[in-house]
Amino acid sequence: MTLRALAAAALAVLMLTGPAMADDLRGTGDLGLIVEREAGSLLVVDRSERAAIGRIEGLGDLSHASLVYSPDERFAFVFGRDGGLSKVDLLTQSVVNRVIQGGNSIGGAISDDGRLVAVSNYEPGGVKVFDADTLALVADIPMGSKTVGIADVPGSRFVVATWDTGEVWLLDHSADPANPEITRLEGIGANPYDALLTGDGRTYIVGLFGEKGLTAVDLWQDPPQATRFLPDYGRDQPDMPVYKMPHLQGWTLADGVYALPAVGLHQLLWVDAATLAETGRTELAGQPVFALARPDKREVWVNFAPPDNDKVQIIDVMTRKVTRTLTPGKGVLHMEFAPRGREVWLSVRDENRVEIRDARSHEVLAEIEARAPSGIFFTDRAHRMGL
Repeated sequence: MTLRALAAAALAVLMLTGPAMADDLRGTGDLGLIVEREAGSLLVVDRSERAAIGRIEGLGDLSHASLVYSPDERFAFVFGRDGGLSKVDLLTQSVVNRVIQGGNSIGGAISDDGRLVAVSNYEPGGVKVFDADTLALVADIPMGSKTVGIADVPGSRFVVATWDTGEVWLLDHSADPANPEITRLEGIGANPYDALLTGDGRTYIVGLFGEKGLTAVDLWQDPPQATRFLPDYGRDQPDMPVYKMPHLQGWTLADGVYALPAVGLHQLLWVDAATLAETGRTELAGQPVFALARPDKREVWVNFAPPDNDKVQIIDVMTRKVTRTLTPGKGVLHMEFAPRGREVWLSVRDENRVEIRDARSHEVLAEIEARAPSGIFFTDRAHRMGL
């Protein structure tokens, strides 16, 4: 056979196999992962199909687990409570790599260039930073404390709060990833329990468990400036048992105000984002855990700690009144909106299912079976700061 004949034959093969290969390709923009905490697995879901399409197992203790996505939305980095850091592939639905990096971790973050993954640790404390490709250790940063509320900041930086010492550390890995430049802010407040970063990367808000109030850190200032606010919230009310700590990463900024879940109170706090002054409160059915704004910011959806964790309340941002109380089922642990807010997915842990509702009519659209589901994470998080 001549060279020309061989080339023609090869082209024919490509033409025949090309369309078949294309049929096998798919994007990841409408995929997501749902944590099955007790089974130590992740359910891979297709948001467009409202269906589960696979399961990734062998991820250890996923109690209170969270995850972040690579910039291409193909890989997820999972932070387990047993100190495990796992890298999983959504397309092959497999574990790519897994390391035990500590004794008890509490979340993580990925740098804005996707090259570094940072893990916040209760045990042994501090932060460890890993290469996103290989999970090789890049930097180990002891802080003499448990750390909470870690978030990515533009410029290969991370920000984190320390529970025991009441500080905020800003880690700048841009010049030398293995030896970050550290900015340390003391006197943030007693026992930070969680924190959030605003979508523009400017303000880092720290919730305090050891005293009343919160602290906002302006990261645009050099050095960053800390401001205490809401020092009197809850002061005149008796301390109530806290059945589950609120998650500030479920923070909400809507219509120029923060909607923050109050610790130990049946209230949602409204705080002016510019002045940090309280502008109102909304009475709720129980102790709030997550307060999430629908993507168009018109409504805030709130779920609750036990014994009210079968409920979800919807608050109108304009009137700040509860407009509807839903009862999806026992153990509503998490909510995640589709990126444009068309629907919302709710994990109903005690009934082993995920419920999908229309975000405007609130009607149930579909259900997916899942094993004690908790966190729901859609891949659009790959392009959102602080998540």
